[in-house]
Amino acid sequence: MKTLHASILILSSFTATGLAHADDMSGMDMQNKPMTNQTQEKIHHAIGVVKKVDMVNNRVTIAHEPVASLHWPAMTMSFAVKDKKLFDQLTEGKKVEFDIVQTGGVATIVSVK
Repeated sequence: MKTLHASILILSSFTATGLAHADDMSGMDMQNKPMTNQTQEKIHHAIGVVKKVDMVNNRVTIAHEPVASLHWPAMTMSFAVKDKKLFDQLTEGKKVEFDIVQTGGVATIVSVK
């Protein structure tokens, strides 16, 4: 009987030790795996001059400087506008600093300074 109890104690100690090491993540390569929300969109900063405002279609055309983070040269292009309140700051001829996100080939202005 003592042998049976001793065997059970020995086996349970191996199991407990194994489980304790199972939660140890020290051997995992987490170097290039950011722990961030993967649905978060990258925000890109740009500067340009408003050329045309189209509130009906929720768009604005801006002649912008190069946008390094998107590898875009300076050009004039149309952007979607996320919030209609932003149109208060998007008047034709005005130089603006703005932030955009690009999703599925659509560049959308998310803030204007």
